[in-house]
Amino acid sequence: MKLYHCPGARSVRPLWTLLEMGIPFELETMRFPPRVLREGYLGINPLGTVPAFTDGDLTMTESSGICQYLVDKYGPTPLRVAPEEHDYGLYLNWLHRSDATLTFPQTIVLRYTRLEPEERRVKQAAEDYTQWFFSRLRSVEAALADREYLCAGRFTIADIAIGFALYLAETLDMRGGFKPRTEAYYQRLSARPAFKEAVS
Repeated sequence: MKLYHCPGARSVRPLWTLLEMGIPFELETMRFPPRVLREGYLGINPLGTVPAFTDGDLTMTESSGICQYLVDKYGPTPLRVAPEEHDYGLYLNWLHRSDATLTFPQTIVLRYTRLEPEERRVKQAAEDYTQWFFSRLRSVEAALADREYLCAGRFTIADIAIGFALYLAETLDMRGGFKPRTEAYYQRLSARPAFKEAVS
């Protein structure tokens, strides 16, 4: 299996998962955006997005989906929450919330504060979507009122998926807006050796 990765991109999620699981894989680290800077990347992933992941004749491009594939196919691993566990539905909800609810507004902030040329940057859009992100982040703060991790009483790929959104927030200078439980949770996640290696 092979992961195509750009530092700081959503590919951190499957990279972190692979490192936590300790399974062998090939890593290609690319400059962003690889659709421009990595010859042939569009042949691997016609969307041009990051990550791309291959396993035999399979190609996947959705970061949380790759994490779920890895734990389902290459377990057993405590990173997976099984359908018969009480928190299975909660686990799936966090996996999907990680992008649909949390990372989405961050991509708007990233685009209109850093990726666009100076003349195309939109301060109001960045400010509005920053507030959108923080309003959605309240769900994480609330969930941590009685637990250290998001579900099943242990660290899972739900924490990896949400943890990347917190890491992206830090890179976008949003960490100052974390509430106390979210900040403590992010400190726990970012202290993990596999996280440190995935973002190095």
